[in-house]
Amino acid sequence: MEALRANKVRAALTMLGVVIGSACIVLVVTVALTGKKYVSAQIEAVGSNIVYASLAQSSSSQTISLADQISLSDVEAIQQSARHVVEVAGTNDLPMTVVANGKAWPVGLIGVTPGFQKIRNLVIERGRYFDDSDFSAVSKVCVISEHLAETGLQPGNRIGQSLHVGELSLTVIGVFRERIGTFGQSEIRTDSVLVPYGLIKYYTGDAFIVTLYAQANRPENVALATREVSEILKARHRPEAEYVVENLSSILETSRRISLAMTIVLLLVALLALFISGVGIMNIMLVSVTERTREIGIRKAIGARQKEILYQFLLEAVLISGTGAIAGITLAIAIPFFIETLVRFLPVPGGVTIPISWLSVVLALVVSAATGVLFGYLPAKTAARLQPVESLRYE
Repeated sequence: MEALRANKVRAALTMLGVVIGSACIVLVVTVALTGKKYVSAQIEAVGSNIVYASLAQSSSSQTISLADQISLSDVEAIQQSARHVVEVAGTNDLPMTVVANGKAWPVGLIGVTPGFQKIRNLVIERGRYFDDSDFSAVSKVCVISEHLAETGLQPGNRIGQSLHVGELSLTVIGVFRERIGTFGQSEIRTDSVLVPYGLIKYYTGDAFIVTLYAQANRPENVALATREVSEILKARHRPEAEYVVENLSSILETSRRISLAMTIVLLLVALLALFISGVGIMNIMLVSVTERTREIGIRKAIGARQKEILYQFLLEAVLISGTGAIAGITLAIAIPFFIETLVRFLPVPGGVTIPISWLSVVLALVVSAATGVLFGYLPAKTAARLQPVESLRYE
């Protein structure tokens, strides 16, 4: 401690690399965990444990018969037979035109079966969603997207107003939004009109489902639910009919792989910073041994053993790396807390939670201390092997 206090600036600059390296280890793992949590939350918000199926596009040589289309009976069969599925819904959408305020613009008219809101996590901003009587009576009611409510309806209370979609006159009972926007990658668009499935069936005469949604009972059972839906559809239709049955797990798995690759690359950068700091520790310790040769000779002359000299310089290296590790870890933990506190004062819906892996904290501390021992051993060994007579002659 006396030796370190005598060269405060040199010791501080030596441990700077350890501070950066240990902070990087904790922050890299923290960023990876935050990204993984964010992506998982986004996918869950699009639809909890979703499996979706549709009739595959056939080649020109193969015709599609009406029997190949997914039907309401398929929806019921999956609901009853699939052990890992808790909710099933279907949609049939077609492009339509809304006329309002002397203007006409395209919208998506989407017929939905019961359970669609639960599976897709739709948020009802105003009014209500369809109830059982709306589905059974094929009521001419609709739930519309926020953008359409603002542009296609009169200002004020938009619930109860009429909306002319093609040849249909529908009563608006609710305004919805997607919990997480799919930006037109699903059947829901910026201007969308949801109606009971029976109304689409009555209007078009088509009694088939374009997209079938199934919700797995648990996240770990999504793959099993996907296989069950595929097997049921194949068993109920012609062998020639092909169905696309997919889930969002592949997106989640891809994000995990990207996150893992980035984590490994950034950890290598952090370890490189620790390696450079270790070389710095070794160089400074070698300089310190040279400067303190006479001190080492005096200690050996009055009875200090070789092992004690070795431990003294090893302890100095460990103190430098350990103190730097603690400072770096403290800095790495403080940054997420500061960001979370700052976000509370910003208009961020739901706030931000940044998970800190305490395993990474332990890892950073152990690796940093090991760096001190590894790179401090050579200077310590050099000091321990000095001969007392030669050391006392050194000026």
